[in-house]
Amino acid sequence: MTDNNATPSKSAPADRAVDGPFDESEVNPVRPYIDLGGIKILPRDGLNLRLEVEEQTKRIVAVGLDYADSSLQVQPFAAPRSGGLWDETRVQLKDQVRSQGGRVEEREGPLGKELLAEVPATAAEGSGLRLARFVGVDGPRWFLRGVIGGAAASDLEAAAKVEDLFRSLVVVRGGSPMPPRDLIPLKMPASPGSA
Repeated sequence: MTDNNATPSKSAPADRAVDGPFDESEVNPVRPYIDLGGIKILPRDGLNLRLEVEEQTKRIVAVGLDYADSSLQVQPFAAPRSGGLWDETRVQLKDQVRSQGGRVEEREGPLGKELLAEVPATAAEGSGLRLARFVGVDGPRWFLRGVIGGAAASDLEAAAKVEDLFRSLVVVRGGSPMPPRDLIPLKMPASPGSA
């Protein structure tokens, strides 16, 4: 059943609307979220937040979260109303990891299909391969991608904490038209002291 015109299906946990990651329409707006534009984060003890900025454009391209001896990098993307992006994105990520000399396998995880990859370490991390988990969830008109590193890539207890953090995120798609796969704009939180 391969129809090239078929709409790619959405890939998300069956309980996504209840347990997250959430669409902004699904959460209580008065909760004390840290507002980063396309993503809102509920503060929690032990959570450190980093914004990753593209050098040339100075735009924020990802949110880095350090929690439970692990790192979680998240990016929200615009997606079509009808279909999802995670199935296609996984194929691209597999090719990318392999082209960099890494190893990757697809498996079923707590958030649905995910990739477990051994990727070449950055210069700052030293040589060799490091473990990373790529997770993704298709929501209404958005797609949230996460990269999990550190303890949560292999330790089940840390993984459960980071998965819970991922599921607590709120994606703010906004009403303006955006091409699918465009990064939903991220911004600095309004009051740096509250983060």
